[in-house]
Amino acid sequence: MRTRLLPLLIILMAAVLLALGFPLAVRVAAAEQQRVVIDRIDDTARFGALAQFVDEPLVGTDERQRILQTELEAYHSVYGIRAGVFYRDDTALAKAPGSWSLPADGEGRAAFEEALLGRRSHDPSQVWPWQDDRIVVASPVVRDGDVVAVVVTDSPTGDMRSRTVRGWLLIAIGEAAALLVAVGAAFRLTGWVLLPVRVLDAATHDIASGRMRSRVAASGGPPELRRLARSFNEMADNVEDVLEQQRAFVADASHQLRNPLAALLLRIELLALELPDGNEEVASVRTEGKRLAQVLDDLLDLALAEHTEADLRLTDIAALAAERVASWRPLAEERGVRLVLDGVPAVTGWADPIALSSALDAIIDNGLKFTPEGQEVRVTAGSEGEGVTVVVADRGPGLTEQELERIGDRFWRSGRHQNVKGSGLGLSISRALLAAGGGSLRYETHPPHGLRVTVTVPRNPPHT
Repeated sequence: MRTRLLPLLIILMAAVLLALGFPLAVRVAAAEQQRVVIDRIDDTARFGALAQFVDEPLVGTDERQRILQTELEAYHSVYGIRAGVFYRDDTALAKAPGSWSLPADGEGRAAFEEALLGRRSHDPSQVWPWQDDRIVVASPVVRDGDVVAVVVTDSPTGDMRSRTVRGWLLIAIGEAAALLVAVGAAFRLTGWVLLPVRVLDAATHDIASGRMRSRVAASGGPPELRRLARSFNEMADNVEDVLEQQRAFVADASHQLRNPLAALLLRIELLALELPDGNEEVASVRTEGKRLAQVLDDLLDLALAEHTEADLRLTDIAALAAERVASWRPLAEERGVRLVLDGVPAVTGWADPIALSSALDAIIDNGLKFTPEGQEVRVTAGSEGEGVTVVVADRGPGLTEQELERIGDRFWRSGRHQNVKGSGLGLSISRALLAAGGGSLRYETHPPHGLRVTVTVPRNPPHT
């Protein structure tokens, strides 16, 4: 959920920053140009004051014109700005550089004609950093209420555009820093919002794995998630109560049925003494009675496995697997099946040794049951990621994909193997024993035929 929520928040924050940044960038560019225009207005006003009486028929007119020309040339030399004073017929009273003349059209011509009307030219259009345009400002020279000439400045925009770019760069850096801060805040916000969800997910996984006492602390996150956590805890309490009642019923029923069944089997044995040896009906009843007794014992074991807390210890899994292989090897030799131990000589993990031994016994027993004479059952101890594994691979007939989805269900047995001795509860008991300690069972096909069962226990202590 975080991978979907976080990009959305980042996109929204980036959109807000861009929405603020674009107008700010436009204002920076406009402010830089406005400063240039104001400077040019001041310059044209100063030159206009010098030119106002240059052509007045008084003594010293030539001296005034010389001073004006000198000022314009110095201005152009220092600032690189073309400037001049022009009469209505475009002839120059003074200008710098000498080769410069008024343009025939464009903004320069429009500014000149506007100044001839007795007012300063309008502000030129905005020049952006990627445009190599010039800024033209024109002011009228007025004497006795009449416009006698026009002062025109034609400015390069390189420095102005550089300052605009620097301003934009500062805006970009500021927005990048703001975005980083916003991303950090978004991480904290999504973490705060989703923490109860992650805790809830972990608790759900624990309950699904058989650790029914897992609960969620309803103390963090938004109010809606806190209410969800409380509802989840109530649901988990109810589920645990129901399962506890179910386990108690199974255990009580199994225990209560064992005594009458034992008495019934005893009476069958006494009855068999009065009948001829080899009576098929008595043998059949005896077999079914023993099978029923085994089912009751397995039901009681399953109820106890689901109720008992795991006694986790740091265990040498490879040594424990070798011990179980040694215990089952005589039976394997009796059936003509090779029971082989493989894998690393030592690997440790956290497990309940008794529970793991029982699970390995059930899995190895199954492998020996279904593996034909002359084939092998291979037990391999090793590691896989954060877990320690024991893989039991047989060469039996194996299971189909549909059967693999049901293996481990209570009382389920493949329709092709109904004649094999068993109650269908062995793998269910194994799964319950392992789940109590954070372990798991995985079933796969073992090409070209057979079944591979992987027992996994944690390498590190659970919940640390």
